[in-house]
Amino acid sequence: MKVLAIDTATENCSAAVLVDGSVQSREIEMERGHAERILPMVDELLAEAGIALRDLDAIAFGRGPGSFTGVRLAVTVTQGLAFGANLGVVPISDLRAVAQRAFRADATLTRALVCNDARMSEVYWACFERGGDGLARLEGEERVSKPSEVKLPPTWSTATAIGRGFIAYADALRAAVGSAVRLDPPPATPAGGELAERGAPAGLDAAAASVGAGSLLHLLPHAIDIALLAAPEVAAGRLLAAEAATPIYLRDNVAHVAQPKAPATPP
Repeated sequence: MKVLAIDTATENCSAAVLVDGSVQSREIEMERGHAERILPMVDELLAEAGIALRDLDAIAFGRGPGSFTGVRLAVTVTQGLAFGANLGVVPISDLRAVAQRAFRADATLTRALVCNDARMSEVYWACFERGGDGLARLEGEERVSKPSEVKLPPTWSTATAIGRGFIAYADALRAAVGSAVRLDPPPATPAGGELAERGAPAGLDAAAASVGAGSLLHLLPHAIDIALLAAPEVAAGRLLAAEAATPIYLRDNVAHVAQPKAPATPP
C-alpha cells in the first residue's frame, strides 16, 4: 500500500508517505507560508521513496477542523494532485489525527479529550477512544464551542487532555472538566516560535520518535497519523473521487445558532 498524506490545517505543516508499512515524513511549524512549503515536501518524500505520484494508491488529507485558509489549502492541493494522477482521496479529521498522535506517543493512553484552539474564545473538541486496532475512534461528535461547554461522554469517568486548547484556555477547561480529565503541564514554547523541519525514520514503530518528548497538550496534527488512519480506508477501497474532497470547518455548521433572533415586526 502506498499513501501520501498532507496536512495544513494548523500551524504544523506536514506531509508523509506510507509505503508497505514504512513511513517518511516532513513537518515544520510556522504561522504562515504553508502554501510555499507543502508541495516541495511532497516532491522530496516521493523522491526519497522512489515512487511517482501515479504509483500511489490514494491521497489522504486533514479535512479540518482548523484554520479556514489552512483547511482549504489542504483540499485544493489534494484535489490538484489527485486529479492529475487519477487517484482517490481519503479525508481525515484533524482532531482524530491529534488523538492518534497521542496514542502513538503513549501506548498506555486509552481515552482522549482533544481540544484545539479555534480562536474567538472557542475550541474545537471531541472525545476519542483507542480501538482494538490501535486507531483512534470518535465517541460522540466533533464540536466547536466555548471552553465551558466541553464535557466527557456520560459513560466516561476519566480521560487524558490532549491539544493546545488546554494551553490557550487552561483555567476555563479545568473548570469545565474538573479532575476527571488528566492534564499534563505544557512545555516551553520552542525557541524562535518555529520548529525545525524534520523527517521521520522508516518504520511505523520508529515513527513515534517524531512525536518528541513534549507534553501531550502541545500536540498538533501530523501527516503520519493521517496516513495511519487512512490506511484501513484505502485497504477497503473506501475512497472518494477528487472532486468530493471537502473541508470541514465546524464553525459554519453552528453559525446560524449563534445569530440573535430578529425582532418581531410590529403590526
